[in-house]
Amino acid sequence: MIASLHGRLLKKTPNRAIVECAGVGYDATISVATFSSLPAEGSEVRLHIYTHVREDQIALFGFAEAAEKRMFEKLLTISGIGPKLAITVLSGMDATRVAAAIRANDHATLTRIPGIGKKTAERVVLELKDKLDDMALAPEAAGAARYGPAGDDALSALVNLGYARPVAQRAIEAAIAKQPGVAEEFEGLFRAAMAAIR
Repeated sequence: MIASLHGRLLKKTPNRAIVECAGVGYDATISVATFSSLPAEGSEVRLHIYTHVREDQIALFGFAEAAEKRMFEKLLTISGIGPKLAITVLSGMDATRVAAAIRANDHATLTRIPGIGKKTAERVVLELKDKLDDMALAPEAAGAARYGPAGDDALSALVNLGYARPVAQRAIEAAIAKQPGVAEEFEGLFRAAMAAIR
């Protein structure tokens, strides 16, 4: 089984990376969070790899962080969640936030992820709640204000517009770092975050 890849990043898209190792290009499915952390094409990169073997194919799933790979593997233990849905979950929410939602019995947060219905969210919480000892706690409790009321509203607006949560979070953080004064006012922060995304 392939456990990691270390080589040159030939191509990246929000759900795929091709890494050249010793003249061979490996095609790995990735989450949006991993895509956001990848360097420019042509740079050296290292990915943690999960190798999924079926009768008709071998598929590679790549992760920038070991914690994200661990959460992916835990999600695969849930009936009804395959590799594609597990990657979708981690594209909608980073691994520490998934862990925080599970620990907090926060079904509502989990059901906001495309493909996760109420029953699946309940199953995820029930089966994984006591199996997250190796997962780091989120920097703040699930659902707690991270950026203040204006920032939380801006984050919600960006996610509702279709931006992945990790991308929206980084845009808000970049906007606040560049113009600290916008942190208190929704409209200014939202506009600055949109500019940071573009």
